Amino acid sequence: MAVYTDIDDTTLAAFLDAYDLGPPLAFKGIAEGVENSNFLLETPSGRYILTVFEKRAKREDLPFFMGMMGHLAAKDFPAPLPVPARDGNPLREIQGKPAVICTFLQGMSPRRPSLEQCRELGQALGRFHVALGDFRMRRPNDLSISAWPTLWAGRAAEADALSPGLASQVDGDMEFLKANWPKALPGGAIHADLFPDNTFFLDGKLSGVIDFYFACSDFLAYDLAVCLNAWCFERRGEFNLTKGRALIAGYETVRRLEPRERSALPILCRGAAMRFFLTRLVDLAATPKDALVKPHNPLDYAERLGFHRQAKSPEDYGA
Repeated sequence: MAVYTDIDDTTLAAFLDAYDLGPPLAFKGIAEGVENSNFLLETPSGRYILTVFEKRAKREDLPFFMGMMGHLAAKDFPAPLPVPARDGNPLREIQGKPAVICTFLQGMSPRRPSLEQCRELGQALGRFHVALGDFRMRRPNDLSISAWPTLWAGRAAEADALSPGLASQVDGDMEFLKANWPKALPGGAIHADLFPDNTFFLDGKLSGVIDFYFACSDFLAYDLAVCLNAWCFERRGEFNLTKGRALIAGYETVRRLEPRERSALPILCRGAAMRFFLTRLVDLAATPKDALVKPHNPLDYAERLGFHRQAKSPEDYGA
């Protein structure tokens, strides 16, 4: 279970005293997620999610995340809304860690996204980017290409232990990405972690987007590349071109890709796969074998990197 901070009844009651939500009626940890502790909270005023920020979350970044969610909610995008305490501030502390209560969104996350869900997700991502077009806060992407050499340093043996010869392949990928990474593409606020388990669907329609805690400022097309990696590969590692076409077509019903963005998709997809391979490799080494939270398998993204090495054009992704 992804709950790193234990909250007892007394601590929770004291925390809720700062709000006008009433006393807790139900409170339970949520198993999904690996970065923060999440709890389902029910009070007389409704259902909420309490998030306690752990691990990678930096206190100075939290206002950006809160501002983004508030901006999206004001634009009628289905994002959770941070709930302010009586002093007007949604950010509080519990057990010495920053925490926030957000509104609850209904729906279920897809386990194996369908073609229609991929199209719906692409359209939602386009709406997301357009809604944030006038969002003025900025946060650098601290898990982009400049961070990858540090994440990779000293991990060649770990990679080869997972798959012999993998380290030399990753070295080649790193050199290629450094030499070819785009310098200027349309940018703005992006989600940067829009996996299926960070979305909800209800009656066939996307009903919510959650987990904004890797959100940052970067190329808009990089966000699309993250989604192509997360939504369009099947369990055996093959890229589903039909799903890729649907996702990109859905996106372009809202926001048309510029020709330079379309041309950059292969390298952006390769870079997005590298980002998730590296962070999963780091998490695998850092997680104790007896931990309740099981880290994601880096080999899933090593397989995706293998596809991206062979992809030569945007058409290989459905663009």
